[in-house]
Amino acid sequence: MSTDTWLVVGLGNPGPGYAGNRHNVGQMVLDLLATRMSGRFTSSKAQAVTLEGRMGIGGPRLVLAKPLTYMNITGGPVSALSRFHDVAPDHVIVVHDEIDITFNTLKLKSGGGEGGHNGLRDISKALGTKDYYRVRVGVGRPPGRQDPADFVLKDFGTVEKKELPFLLDDAADAVELLIRDGLTAAQQKFHTPA
Repeated sequence: MSTDTWLVVGLGNPGPGYAGNRHNVGQMVLDLLATRMSGRFTSSKAQAVTLEGRMGIGGPRLVLAKPLTYMNITGGPVSALSRFHDVAPDHVIVVHDEIDITFNTLKLKSGGGEGGHNGLRDISKALGTKDYYRVRVGVGRPPGRQDPADFVLKDFGTVEKKELPFLLDDAADAVELLIRDGLTAAQQKFHTPA
């Protein structure tokens, strides 16, 4: 297996008041990946909490990171961590919420636009490229005329919370498959309806 280092970033806002928000689903996925690695996040100098380890025995080295900045200014920590760990943008994976995808759905891509996601826009600017991987976790569109910014800053609904563990599990699986077998394999598995 490859021993390349991968930087996996879960987007969200800092503090317990935001922990259950749709906007923090990326950090929820990172918490699950940390559990799978039997590790704990620790503070880093890059305004983030990080966990370093291997994906399985002899697998690639992973740096899991949850920025401690607000979503819209996550580029600084991501750029600092990629430099410190000598990780090229093509080995950076950002896990984030996506309102343009139905809840309980995943999409993966490399590069492309940010779709109005200010966290991604800041990361692209800080890295100097859009060519990094994204695991886009569908949180659905806001109901009626609700402002999308308000919608993503609310916790998941009662029905969604029942399905959320399965969605997080799939998203963590998608990250691991992307690293292990590449983007196409991960897209074929997770873009196809079950």
